[in-house]
Amino acid sequence: MQILVGFEGDGSGSGELSWGQREMWPAMRRNRSSLGIGGVVPLPEGATVEDVAAMVRFMISRHPSLRTRLEFGAGDQPRQVVSSAGEFPLEIVDTDGDPGGVAEALWTRYYDVEFDYVNEWPVRMAAVRHGGRPTHLVSLCSHLASDGFGLAVLKAELSTMDRAGPVTGMPPLEQARWQRSPAGRRQSEAALRYWENALRTIPARRFPGPTDAHVPPFWEVWFSSPAAHLAALAVAARNAVTTSAVLLAAFAVAQAKVIGINPVVTQSVVSNRFRPGLADSVSTVSHPGLCVVDADASFDEVVARAWRASLRATKNAYSDPVARQELINRVQAERGERIELSCYYNDRRVQRDDQTRPAPTAEQVRAAGRTTLRHVPPVNQTGERFFLHINNVPATVDIRLRVDTRHVSPANAEAVLRGMEAAVTGAATTSR
Repeated sequence: MQILVGFEGDGSGSGELSWGQREMWPAMRRNRSSLGIGGVVPLPEGATVEDVAAMVRFMISRHPSLRTRLEFGAGDQPRQVVSSAGEFPLEIVDTDGDPGGVAEALWTRYYDVEFDYVNEWPVRMAAVRHGGRPTHLVSLCSHLASDGFGLAVLKAELSTMDRAGPVTGMPPLEQARWQRSPAGRRQSEAALRYWENALRTIPARRFPGPTDAHVPPFWEVWFSSPAAHLAALAVAARNAVTTSAVLLAAFAVAQAKVIGINPVVTQSVVSNRFRPGLADSVSTVSHPGLCVVDADASFDEVVARAWRASLRATKNAYSDPVARQELINRVQAERGERIELSCYYNDRRVQRDDQTRPAPTAEQVRAAGRTTLRHVPPVNQTGERFFLHINNVPATVDIRLRVDTRHVSPANAEAVLRGMEAAVTGAATTSR
């Protein structure tokens, strides 16, 4: 059954998509998926349906991105339309069985069905009820409405919704207005100059050639290494950098060794939340930064190179994606070859313990818990050629790697992950 939750809020209107939305729209079309994010959360003892409805009303009334739909006209790009008021359908699912299992199955169903961008709000939510009491909240948010860091903002707000202050994060319509301003155009043009310089000099190929593809072709490897986590902390402390730079260096070393192409070029996903007005925005503001790392050096030197490369990529990861694609097309035509860019690296850890003191010792790294690795045929058979996610899991380096086996074999996918672990643990346990 459904109950309708009324809402109303500020920021209504229509306009062009923001850069973040423009970034996601072609990826969603290419993958035939809304690329939804969210999950299943147990509800506290004593929660009621009215409590869940109040949370829904708070979220959607507060953030324009959650009441944004699309309209399509004659052009290539849709426009965003933000409503000032409406009703949200909250699904209520009763079960006599395992409510957690029912909630997980419901989330999968939500994920597998693409949103109706014109008629449906960009969020799906349900309360699973067992014995007449809501036990689990299921939520899925279209990637047009928010990225993972935006959901973290939302989660923090929900924990203090009874004393929430005014919204400080810039919503997508306001972002789009700034992006069309002279300041926004200058930002985009500066970032694209960096992209152009890199595109003219990097190797065109990321992968050596076709492989014996699986049927269906996409494959995932799930990997978890407590030792790599401790080792990254130790190497980061030694080099006065973040663990992100250390893991990027480990990725570059492993990728160069396994794939055989150096320098390593990847599109590193940048949150952009250090920019004015974006830190607390419930919206999609992540963009790829073109990251180029020469891995032919000692590991500590590669760490330094990765640190500098990530800073350059981060600085220049905020631009108009349509103009960026036009630039890529132009440079490819001038080079007379396709520049392969379908290699992504996404460190999506929200909280990191880079400042852990004292740094782990070599003995602690060697004594860390067991590494686990699983090959998992994915259900969704679309995606990029290589996409590595570092997940927000404490006390381990938790990775989910998806590859297109027409270009990267499962064996090579595993070898990259094993190579990352070997590179960082070796650097942390070898005498210098």
